[in-house]
Amino acid sequence: MKVTRREFIRDGVAAFTVSFAAPAFLSDIALAQGVRSRNIVVLYLAGGNDALSTVVPYQDPFYYSRRPAIAVPAGQVLQIGSDSSGKALGLHPRLTGLQTIFNEGRLAIVQRTGYANSTRSHFLGTDIYGTADPNAPTSLGWLGRYLDTLPSPVDPLVAWNATRETPRALASRTVAIPAIPDSRTYSLSSPNAGAEALNERTAATSMSSRATGDRPHLAFVNGTVQGALTTLDRVAQVNAYNPSLAYPNNGLALALRAVAGSIVRGIGTRVFWVQTGGFDTHSGQGNAGGGAYATLMSTVGDSVLAFYTDLRNQGLLNDTLVLQFSEFGRRIGENGSQGTDHGAGGVMMAIGGAVRGGIYGTVASLDPNPANPTLENNGGDVRYQTDFRSVYARVLDGWLGTDSVSILGADFRGGAPAII
Repeated sequence: MKVTRREFIRDGVAAFTVSFAAPAFLSDIALAQGVRSRNIVVLYLAGGNDALSTVVPYQDPFYYSRRPAIAVPAGQVLQIGSDSSGKALGLHPRLTGLQTIFNEGRLAIVQRTGYANSTRSHFLGTDIYGTADPNAPTSLGWLGRYLDTLPSPVDPLVAWNATRETPRALASRTVAIPAIPDSRTYSLSSPNAGAEALNERTAATSMSSRATGDRPHLAFVNGTVQGALTTLDRVAQVNAYNPSLAYPNNGLALALRAVAGSIVRGIGTRVFWVQTGGFDTHSGQGNAGGGAYATLMSTVGDSVLAFYTDLRNQGLLNDTLVLQFSEFGRRIGENGSQGTDHGAGGVMMAIGGAVRGGIYGTVASLDPNPANPTLENNGGDVRYQTDFRSVYARVLDGWLGTDSVSILGADFRGGAPAII
């Protein structure tokens, strides 16, 4: 089934907001489904994260000769051990939060993830990771297809999109995904208050509850309106959540705080999409001492650690899996603007109480010799080793308890790293 970008953004609705309390008769089914279960939080790093600055091969001399201005100094990396081939690796110095989680055995790092013939295009790369199908990047999303398998009736808040537009990964045939970039503003704007506002709510409820006969488009709209109304009281519960610790003051941390609140409150959401950008570092990338990339690493590391610690304090870490990735890695050599351009192989990470922490896959040799089998594009880019869909397969089968073969359209279980 081909779905245009405009169609999936339009039809993955509930991107509009509502401000009235949901009527009880619409909430009964959803609240009955709001029992705690396993959650997956996708943390998407938009822009193409530089995997070689995230996980640093600090003993490879070519890392420094090919990145004279932006390489992370060996003496400043946060050492995490070696891969299976014995090559030493370290995290970016600003990722102290992730080092803490790694040292607790709850961070899995999957190196050199990707697929054959990486597109190096933001839009197409995002769609390929979203659909899990390089040959059909305009199809429904891999998480959307998973949501389509859930038994009816599906909770209107089964998924939570923390961005304004529905990501391709959540594009579904039957499930409307609410867009809640800020739970504090999740409301239907009304110029009125008091009794008049209540009357508007009653009218909206009545209109959306009417029989639609053989008008499927109207049925879709009405169902989406009812679903949005149903989510109101539960989203309000998230706003009242008091975390067990202070979160950093940034947008990513705010989004993860809301996710933690929804998990702790048990509002029924199973799939969360959280996104942070700025990773298209073509210039001024910097190294450990500062620059744009160091700020990005601080934001990610500190925010994820706060979320991880909060859930652990609440006794819910074993119920939650964070899956982090980007649409591609970046080139090995720095460019003339002290940045990096679009590349191929990247890095994926999994975090959670049930994660089998460690380093998966092997680091590439950065020797620019065109015959180097771990590189591609005449030695300019890291060649992928682990198909990203094998990581999805492990998550679908081992965490969400579904059939990855039917959802992904092929069997990727053979190469799946045992991260959970």
